[in-house]
Amino acid sequence: MITVHHLNNSRSQRVLWLLEELGLEYEIRRYERDPKTMLAPPALRQIHPLGKSPLISDGPLTLAESGAIIEYLVGRYGAGRLAPAPTALEHVRYIYWLHYAEGSAMTPLLLKLVVNRIESGAPLLIRPVARKIAAKLNDSFVGPQLKLHLDYMEAELGNSNWFVGQEFTAADIQMSFPLEVARMRAGLDASRPRLMNFLQRIHARPAYLRALERGGTYELLK
Repeated sequence: MITVHHLNNSRSQRVLWLLEELGLEYEIRRYERDPKTMLAPPALRQIHPLGKSPLISDGPLTLAESGAIIEYLVGRYGAGRLAPAPTALEHVRYIYWLHYAEGSAMTPLLLKLVVNRIESGAPLLIRPVARKIAAKLNDSFVGPQLKLHLDYMEAELGNSNWFVGQEFTAADIQMSFPLEVARMRAGLDASRPRLMNFLQRIHARPAYLRALERGGTYELLK
């Protein structure tokens, strides 16, 4: 039995969705973020030394990292579903988007989160200085990088229905999280209609809805 060590409001929601798309049986062990720090609880370190989520256990195997988990589950249990054949030209695009999601798309989004915390969490006496630093970082680097990546992804969806091609794949599952974060925190809106349409389509998928029912509250949909 596959076990998902599920942290609320985290990337592990994608893993639940993938398992639902594949029709696999699994169990969930739930963990809650610290309400002040928003960090994962120490209990996750008993499963993996880094104490991060997502994590899955499958028999003797414990595996971290969203991309690795998706590749493992699709490779072992997919039976040819949700990924192009290794010999297909689309397979290169599949691998690209599977890794772009965390390797490139999430970087400016994480920087945006850090800059926002610098601005809002600084002690009162230095808050004016912190706000100036945060504004400078946003204007000179974070903002332009976010625009660059959002424009790039918007353009790519002009070429096909999904990120890899005309068929839905696990790469689209992987891409869901950075786009949901961008919609909530980085200005993704109707000015990029293809990305917004992508989100609407994935959020309507029955497997996505089943994963939400099992996973519980997912703040990125607000």
